[in-house]
Amino acid sequence: MTVGYLGGGGMRRAIPGIAVLAAGLLFLTACTSGGAPAGGPAPSADGIGPITFAIGKDNSGWLQGVITGWNQDHPGQKVTLLLLPEAANDQLAQLVANLQAKSDLYDVIDMDVIWTAEFASNGWITALDGNVIPAGQFLRPAVETATYRGRLYAVPFTSNAELLYYRSDVLAAAHLSPPQTWAQLESDALMVGARDHLGGYGGQFQSYEGLTVNFADAVQSAGGSLISGGAPGVDTPQANQALTFLVDGFRQGWIPPAALDWNEEASRRAFEAGTLLFLVNWPYVYGHAGVPGPGNVVAGKFGVTTLPGLHGPGSATLGGANLAISAYSRHPVTALAFIRFLTSAASERYILVNSALPPAWASLYNEPALVAMFPFLPVLQQAILTARPRPALVDYNQFSLAVSSTVHQALAQRISVDAALAQLSAELRPILRAG
Repeated sequence: MTVGYLGGGGMRRAIPGIAVLAAGLLFLTACTSGGAPAGGPAPSADGIGPITFAIGKDNSGWLQGVITGWNQDHPGQKVTLLLLPEAANDQLAQLVANLQAKSDLYDVIDMDVIWTAEFASNGWITALDGNVIPAGQFLRPAVETATYRGRLYAVPFTSNAELLYYRSDVLAAAHLSPPQTWAQLESDALMVGARDHLGGYGGQFQSYEGLTVNFADAVQSAGGSLISGGAPGVDTPQANQALTFLVDGFRQGWIPPAALDWNEEASRRAFEAGTLLFLVNWPYVYGHAGVPGPGNVVAGKFGVTTLPGLHGPGSATLGGANLAISAYSRHPVTALAFIRFLTSAASERYILVNSALPPAWASLYNEPALVAMFPFLPVLQQAILTARPRPALVDYNQFSLAVSSTVHQALAQRISVDAALAQLSAELRPILRAG
């Protein structure tokens, strides 16, 4: 896949009037706490001035061109890029330490979609007037991830959902279409995988957040949910069907035993090495797998579709990132203006072309030129629109740890499906009660 380049001049555009943004933030101040939380630095008189942008360092390559375009047009409101660690857990730890100290080091924060509840409930980010952003132009599920208890706390930046990658050459030789149900996937994995000496199906089954996502995908694709009415939804027939499907895959061998230790990258490498018929993973794999090179034998020989489910197309788990304003920012008006610039259709188009990060703007998924560059966009849009966000919990990390560790025990066949789900339900109840 060839990715073109748009020069920095293409990013330079007029931004919304600062006066309008200031009025929006003043409205929010009146509706919330009246300024920065107690003990934090007070905003400047007009909220306008230089700001910092905190984001993972793996984004630095494409992002610098965007920031350069902004800085050239706004010499008095320059943005300084502050790079966080690559790993999400390390990013979270660094951000939390800074925000707990009420530091004004960060102005605009790039947040994983699962952090909204924690950051909003602790008063670390500023609530936004929904009218300040064109929410109707964004993918609806992406807007939901930026919302906590009915209020908008961030602006959707990128969106994401897992896809099913498949060996198009192998399926074509067997006169098969991509599977839409678990039964079809299992049958293809057993028959074609055995015939062609391929592992049938791979995913992220190591005991970490990736496994929580894979399990949530399966439960949702069986018609269930990890949480139902504020209570655990895992001791249910749907969750039982989901976990049984995965456990049977390991027991019958169409999910390779090695997959118990796979994360996103390990599973991607296994697929590119030609050892798998099917893989569930995020869209970034499309760009990697499409480029021929050492260790990649599937370039030009794979396709993507939405996840299969118990009786038909399944439901993926929503991923992506949102942009929020630190509650301790001294220049929140500029911060909001920069966020609007960075999440504009023009900026998101540039970011997609230069990084392959899926946009939050719905219209970009149907632009012919972009679809020609990224053929997975229509499938990804469908996957996102049918995906579900992860639970908006203050202590989501503890929730995910409980899910992944218990499910991993079942996949490794150290505990039965029934026992695992009963144990998990008991572990989740106090976490959910705590909010």
